[in-house]
Amino acid sequence: MSFYQLSIPRFFTVYIAQGAMFFYFIFLIYKILKRDTKRLNVIFTGFYLGNVIGFFVNFIYAPMTDADLVLIMHGITTFFAFYSPIFILVFELMLLKPEKVINTKKQLAILGAYAIVLSFMWIFLFTEGWGVEIGPPNWTPHWMFPFFLFFVSIVTICVVVPSFYISYKIFKKFEDVQLKRKWKSFIIGLGAFYICGYSVFISNFLDEPIFRAVIGITDLILIISGAYLMYIGVGRQLE
Repeated sequence: MSFYQLSIPRFFTVYIAQGAMFFYFIFLIYKILKRDTKRLNVIFTGFYLGNVIGFFVNFIYAPMTDADLVLIMHGITTFFAFYSPIFILVFELMLLKPEKVINTKKQLAILGAYAIVLSFMWIFLFTEGWGVEIGPPNWTPHWMFPFFLFFVSIVTICVVVPSFYISYKIFKKFEDVQLKRKWKSFIIGLGAFYICGYSVFISNFLDEPIFRAVIGITDLILIISGAYLMYIGVGRQLE
């Protein structure tokens, strides 16, 4: 297995920016589960855990030059990174509806159904001209338009739109001013994450080194601040 020397922008993006996110997310998972390991807490931390797994796999394959292996590992990274938001949707449903309505079986059904839908990415990934191109000299993923369109459509329809809709419904149910303020923080933090997700889609589609470097910096700010806002809005209160 061969390796290559990463460019400075790619090194910063993968090991500095994403490295900071990786350890911060682990810290938040620890803080939330330390309070309680009930199902609501576990579901909420699933969002952070999915990203942690994605970052970790990315750390491994970033310097590799085996095209097939890099493509597979990029697929794993992408899957976990964009599977993670479904945990937020399930978490919101658990807050909105009684436990008898959104029971364990329905929670697992939602998680499983989204996993199946998202798994269709592998068909695109290995179809020439439809998936992802990775190779020299930079070995950065270049998403073809069908792959880009698939992810934008699936994430928007299955996660982003329902999540914001349910967030709004929960916000309207709150009468306490402090609870409303905390939930606003959660929604803003969630919005920061989704903006980051779409910026990754665009960055991988355009495959422009300067744009990637800019996105690497802005994503670091968005994700750290978004994670913190979501934590103070909801995670700190999960007892």
